[in-house]
Amino acid sequence: QVQLVESGGGLVQPGGSLRLSCVASGFTIDRYHIGWYRQAPGKEREGVACVSVSDGSTHYTDSVKSRFIVSRDNAKNTMYLQMNSLEPKDTAVYYCAADTSLKLVTNPAYEWEHWGQGPQVTVSS
Repeated sequence: QVQLVESGGGLVQPGGSLRLSCVASGFTIDRYHIGWYRQAPGKEREGVACVSVSDGSTHYTDSVKSRFIVSRDNAKNTMYLQMNSLEPKDTAVYYCAADTSLKLVTNPAYEWEHWGQGPQVTVSS
């Protein structure tokens, strides 16, 4: 069974940090492009960050550049999103995604092959 299981969500104060983990099962991520999306209440699911499987290059949406870091550990079959300097606007459900075809944060969410369950991240004082 193909699954992406996320952990690390929760409540954090503005300026704090969280790290989301996404463990893949049923497939190995070393041949997959990795992405993170988020969806805030009343808004469309938007791309946050991605990692290319071909060269390891990373891309971020403008709103998280210099604050978020996306990475992958193929040996652990796990992908990560390190979120620093969190702001209330970052409050959303965060989803990890994987696909064998190249994806960017500008790709619509429906184009990704596999998805995590989307834990909540809440940034509030």
